Amino acid sequence: MQSTTVTSGWDFAVELRSDPASAEARSAILAKPAFGQSFTDHMVMANWTDDRGWHDPKVTAFAPLSVSPAAAVLHYTQEIFEGLKAYRHADGSVWAFRPDRNATRFVKSAERLALPVVPEDAFISALRALVTVDEPWVPSAEDGETSLYLRPYMIATEAALSVRPSREVLFGVIASPAGPYFDTGPKPVSIWLTTSTVRATPGGTGAAKCGGNYAASLAGLAEAVANGCEQVAFVDAAEHKWLEEIGSMNMFFVYADGRIATPELNGSILEGVTRSSVLELAADLGHEVEERRISADEWKDGVRTGEITEVFASGTAAVVTPIGRVAWPDGDLTIGDHSVDHGVGPITRSIRTTLLDLQYGRTPDTRGWLTRLV
Repeated sequence: MQSTTVTSGWDFAVELRSDPASAEARSAILAKPAFGQSFTDHMVMANWTDDRGWHDPKVTAFAPLSVSPAAAVLHYTQEIFEGLKAYRHADGSVWAFRPDRNATRFVKSAERLALPVVPEDAFISALRALVTVDEPWVPSAEDGETSLYLRPYMIATEAALSVRPSREVLFGVIASPAGPYFDTGPKPVSIWLTTSTVRATPGGTGAAKCGGNYAASLAGLAEAVANGCEQVAFVDAAEHKWLEEIGSMNMFFVYADGRIATPELNGSILEGVTRSSVLELAADLGHEVEERRISADEWKDGVRTGEITEVFASGTAAVVTPIGRVAWPDGDLTIGDHSVDHGVGPITRSIRTTLLDLQYGRTPDTRGWLTRLV
């Protein structure tokens, strides 16, 4: 198996907590981990100031942060984050999937939000430092689609209300055991197609992974739930017709001739790590893949005529999520045959299985996408 080995980066001091979770308490959490609800014993922290740069990187006890009520992050939302997973393989080793892509995107997000850059090797060494200390929190390879979710983040901490880039910044990483997104296997979700709210605008921060984008999506999500759907699909801000993202996931459309298309990156769509992986794996499986503009009308008409046979979304949390229904204020369509294989289309299932087998080390990593952490 090809792999990526990272030996450089920051040198982290380690301050072990005096009251770690007991083996019994940890086992109880790992027996049924819920996404983002429980956290490991430790976290990574490093500070930046404009006069010293990055300093004092350490692994320390997971605990509340102490920030001023005047901290810039609380007033001007100057912050970014990432999301990726650590996977336990059958031999007990622990691996991350394409963390170099997350590191690169973290740099781009920092530049867009006027934050200092964390070097890519330091980003990955931070992941390794935390997972090495909290390795017992990584679920067993025998527990299905379980993993340790890793959340690197950066926030502006300077106590100043001046509207300018913060001169003090905190970088951190926390970790949370995560179970399968679907307890009994993937299930098609219903999507509300909104044109009343938008997630991002041209020239804005849509391509950066920052909290403001997610805050902007919540009204749309509430609209979806109010209309009996589980997630929301957004269109562009200029013409209100071109599909962009589903909540925090990228969208894919499968056509009757086997083609797979996804909305092209336009500066307001996040460049998902899972998205790029799906495109490459789909091509390996023999599908023609397209990155282009796709209208909401093409989605509706394609489902009505049978030209679009499957729709799915991709993201770190749910990997590949089948979409079985799309609704909007004056319409409602079912996608695919829900009487077969629980409504999960064969191409969606094939891509999902291929990706998971690679992440968990069940198939060879011929591209060097996996980085060993422990």
